[in-house]
Amino acid sequence: MSAGRILLVDDEADMRLSTAQALDLEGFGVEDVADAQSALERVGYGFDGIVVTDIRMPGMDGLTLMTRIHEIDAEIPVILVTGHGDIQLAVRAMRKGAYDFVEKPFDGQQLAEIAARAMEYRRVVLENRVLRAAAGQADDLETRLVGRSNVMIDLRRRLRTIGPTEADVLIVGETGVGKEVVARALHDLSPRARKPFIAIDCAALPAALIESELFGHEAGAFPGALRPRYGKFEHARGGTILLDEIGSMPRDVQGKLLRVVQDRLISPLGATEDRVLDVRFIATSRSPLEDEVAAGRFRADLLYRLNVVTLHVPPLSARREDVQLLFIKLVQEAAARHRRPPVPTPPQLLAEIAERPWPGNVRELRNAADRHALGIALQPAEDRSPEQMRLAHRVANFERDLIVATLAAHGGRLKPVYEALGLSRKSLYEKMQKYRIDKTHYVDAGDDADG
Repeated sequence: MSAGRILLVDDEADMRLSTAQALDLEGFGVEDVADAQSALERVGYGFDGIVVTDIRMPGMDGLTLMTRIHEIDAEIPVILVTGHGDIQLAVRAMRKGAYDFVEKPFDGQQLAEIAARAMEYRRVVLENRVLRAAAGQADDLETRLVGRSNVMIDLRRRLRTIGPTEADVLIVGETGVGKEVVARALHDLSPRARKPFIAIDCAALPAALIESELFGHEAGAFPGALRPRYGKFEHARGGTILLDEIGSMPRDVQGKLLRVVQDRLISPLGATEDRVLDVRFIATSRSPLEDEVAAGRFRADLLYRLNVVTLHVPPLSARREDVQLLFIKLVQEAAARHRRPPVPTPPQLLAEIAERPWPGNVRELRNAADRHALGIALQPAEDRSPEQMRLAHRVANFERDLIVATLAAHGGRLKPVYEALGLSRKSLYEKMQKYRIDKTHYVDAGDDADG
């Protein structure tokens, strides 16, 4: 019987093989990968094991990998493997949340003992989560997507309904609201949970290599293609592909993506036959893609294929009642990650937190929680006094009320609303999304609200 599951990450093939063999002899189930990105694709909130990673790796190093893993689940133990002279780096990593470290060359028995303790810790964490859920306490989804506001309750309800299906999903929300957290939750709730989760940043793909990166290529497909190579799509076989900020994908590539989404067939560069692709697609966008379609920058047929279901992730401005609760949770997570004792959050601090606008949403709030957990005073919000921050909050409320009143006055028709307010159609859409204003609430019976 296996002693537990270990995800081993090391770019050196010989070192990876010898470490995997040593752990296998100790009874552990080991999956080894050569780079950090491949490891991230295998880690989810319910990951039932631990991670052992080298620190020094090309591309994403072990410390960055640890940080990314803890953004997914702060209670996944990460054991770092250090080279000679990296001890001080490892000690700093321990303060940032590493479970433990071993120095090369290390004894297999030594690593196995540390791994066994980490595995037991992870087992207890997962068991406690199940017990809390059975006792009617917050389940995994409530822990990942904190909030008692109606919009968050509705979002979690929809995730529980949509997650187990095969439907492709479009997730819309401002920067920093947690769109990738929602995408990972959909993956973890699906039958594909134990298969890869491949996140593709469409804005960061090199234009000259985008087709090869996504679809792969055969040997000789272009100068320099000496060997065949799987693209990111094929790496996700059986799993989920996240197309992050899909609106930034070049229009000529959108046409090829449409065929993949529609037919689940892929044609690598230089290949003579199509290959069947068994994946689920999830896409994200920070603004409504309908505006990009209207501007001619995004294909309408691709949008209709991707948004079988559309989920809107609310900004913090639309769920102000959740901010204090979320901050307390993030502080607790940060203290545990940095191995600090529990950090109190005084009422005056929570009052200030509640007043701030948080334009960077959960990402900005998490950074503030990290600083508080480390004993660093909260920075002034753009050097504004509390009076000015309260003024900003009142201004935001006034703006929302004005938009709602104008919508009601015009029966939910958007054109007279953005003309009356002196806004562009896109700006009005963004503000309605920001304040979670549903135009259908103001449509007169029989009227067309799109006019």
